[in-house]
Amino acid sequence: MSTIGALEAGNRHDLRVGLSPDAPDEGDFQDDGKGAFGYVHSYESSSRYDGPGLRLVLFVSGCLLRCTYCHNPDTWHLKDGTYISAQQVIVRLRSFAPALRSMDGGLTISGGEVMVQMAFTGRILAAAKDMGLHTAIETSGFLGAKADDRYLSNVDLVLLDIKSSDPATYKKVTGRELAPTLRFAERLAEMGKPVWVRFTLVPGLTDDPKNVEGIAKFVAPMKNVEWVEVQPFHQLGAFKWKAMNLPYELADIQGTPPELTKRVIEQFRQAGCRAR
Repeated sequence: MSTIGALEAGNRHDLRVGLSPDAPDEGDFQDDGKGAFGYVHSYESSSRYDGPGLRLVLFVSGCLLRCTYCHNPDTWHLKDGTYISAQQVIVRLRSFAPALRSMDGGLTISGGEVMVQMAFTGRILAAAKDMGLHTAIETSGFLGAKADDRYLSNVDLVLLDIKSSDPATYKKVTGRELAPTLRFAERLAEMGKPVWVRFTLVPGLTDDPKNVEGIAKFVAPMKNVEWVEVQPFHQLGAFKWKAMNLPYELADIQGTPPELTKRVIEQFRQAGCRAR
């Protein structure tokens, strides 16, 4: 059993490794259905990027994707997170709740992948709703079939990462299959659950006009999709790959040129998406 630690403030760019070396492998993790304890990277208390208003963002550990452009590879493994109680998170969140409500914000749980630790994140989301907070999750959707209606009832907004419309490109970028993400997106559309689609724009990897067109055509008819957010690739996480001795394939890509970002946003808009 991992040693219980303390919930740490910080930001998504902090490097945190080896904090729970006896944690299970994220691929073998068996959720006990109670969610009293879980593995967390850190939290930020004043984000305006991860949903409406001012957000507290909790970054949980564990992810089954291995994205080549991931800026937080230290959230892939449960062993790199801090083992804490859900109650720690809830108490901390309660202290911020009045300010978050006054600024039309709330709680966003990101990662890693929020659905690796379904019971843990579900418990926290339910507590946030009891506090009258807006709730959001950021997810790849790969494990979306695990999220039952009860879980999703405590989620006001899904920030859904659709990394490619081409199955071969998706597999190259993430190491996983595209279909589960698309099925989850379709389910959210059927439910009318508000969604912001996020697309990371990597020159030479995801910028092909046909790739963008495929996502745009898939998303445009979905009335529940409030925004498509184009996220330019950056190198802010490159130091983590080096520190963790991971092979980093994108070291020579300096970033996404503004003119490319503008072109892709316009392509989404032309297809009928509300994009930014």
